[in-house]
Amino acid sequence: MTILTSIAVLSLAAWGWLLLGRGFFWRTDVRLPERREPARWPPVAVVVPARNEAAVLRDSLTSLLAQDYPGHAEIVLVDDGSTDGTGDVARALAARPPLSVRRGGLPLTVVSPGEPELGWTGKMWAVRHGVATARSLMPDLEYLLLTDADITHHRDSLRDLVSAASHSGLDLLSLMARLRTVTPWERLTVPAFVLFFAQLYPFRRVNRPDSRTAAAAGGCMLLRDEAAQRAGYPESVHDAVIDDVAVARAVRDGGGRIWLGLADRVRSVRAYPRLRDIREMVARCAYTQLRHSPVLLMLAVLGLLLVYAVPPAALLAGLAAGAPGAAVAGGLAWAVMAGTYLPMLRYYGLPPKMSLLLPFTAVLYLAMTVESAVRHARGRGAAWKGRVYTARPGTAEEGAGP
Repeated sequence: MTILTSIAVLSLAAWGWLLLGRGFFWRTDVRLPERREPARWPPVAVVVPARNEAAVLRDSLTSLLAQDYPGHAEIVLVDDGSTDGTGDVARALAARPPLSVRRGGLPLTVVSPGEPELGWTGKMWAVRHGVATARSLMPDLEYLLLTDADITHHRDSLRDLVSAASHSGLDLLSLMARLRTVTPWERLTVPAFVLFFAQLYPFRRVNRPDSRTAAAAGGCMLLRDEAAQRAGYPESVHDAVIDDVAVARAVRDGGGRIWLGLADRVRSVRAYPRLRDIREMVARCAYTQLRHSPVLLMLAVLGLLLVYAVPPAALLAGLAAGAPGAAVAGGLAWAVMAGTYLPMLRYYGLPPKMSLLLPFTAVLYLAMTVESAVRHARGRGAAWKGRVYTARPGTAEEGAGP
């Protein structure tokens, strides 16, 4: 057996294990669990951290103000040092009929906490003040809906989330919002991004009460306030760049039950029209996911190449070199890879033929991950919206970006 054939067979074996032994990560039927309306609707505060989000609030905040929730619910939007009038836009939207409180819309409070203290990421600093404000406004608070400023919710979203969480006894329920897939680059990379996330954190495995795998989707998280306080949230994750996974771990470590699934009618309006936009999104946190470890980076590079790049390379090289074993193993591995991608493409309404492009997309993400490590080595850390987070043990050091 040639070296090429051996590598191709190893790649095929890896895909066999991923297909059957990785929590069925490729399935997309993990949706909101069974819902049953509670006898008493618990008080809920919707906390929205927002930094320079004026352009998307017309869609996202409007959808929150119009929530049809039978119980007491209020919105706290935290203007995190915005320079585009985010807070003023939010107040103006809340004052318009029919979204004003007098016409049935949810009450809105806008707070501006100022620049983060050393050791806090900007988002978690905003969440800290949003949660503190919510608790002071609502002494009987039972749930927190933590949602990003680019996320739109259908009118019954809050009702559905609370019904599902209360009926299933969940302390943290999060939905992976449907991301935008309008431009060619979005269609090429976004479904793959969700697939890779599910491969890293298989939803079914996350949702098992006895599982050690913990993850959440930060765009839409319903968190029981008692569980948040038990987990010391948000202080316990004050320096987390990947805060959604951190809060899921904190809740689970505190004995709470967590659940993660795909959304049907919770959507992101964040646009990533160019490859550069997607690259910035990935490069800001990919090396953080690898714990800033060169060893883990090397293993990730080798693993991604073996799993995603080897199958098409082995197929083409085997055909060219007259090595049928390599060609067959590579072709079978590529077929399994494409098959695992089909449910996600169907979820996003994209053509099945795009599954053949997954190796190319994976190599793109691999390059972005390496770029993330290079940025960290150059002291750039995780940069986001004008802030740079340079990792130190136990902290997230913050400075002004370019």
